[in-house]
Amino acid sequence: MQVKEALRLGWLIEGDRLPAVREVVATCGINANTVLKAYRALESEGLVEGRHGTGTFVRATLQAVRPQVMERLREELAKWVGQARADGMAEEDMRALLGAVLVESRTELGD
Repeated sequence: MQVKEALRLGWLIEGDRLPAVREVVATCGINANTVLKAYRALESEGLVEGRHGTGTFVRATLQAVRPQVMERLREELAKWVGQARADGMAEEDMRALLGAVLVESRTELGD
């Protein structure tokens, strides 16, 4: 879900207003019922709250690390992606490699 990703990456923070359902429908072409269902799911998780007549607002973020750390890691990852592209690696292969490294690190940590 794009909103959860934005909450995790710090792109949406507490107090931010989510786009109105009609805006999402117009921009993305998603069915209004689907958008409403997603907003309700976020609300039931305590991540957003609907305020009658004013919109839906972020209540909590999913960002687990400090914004400075997230930005530094994003920059390092962007360099890695740039190098991988320069070396001819396809996006699907990058995702597969990242997924494999994540699995390996979980195994090493005993998760």
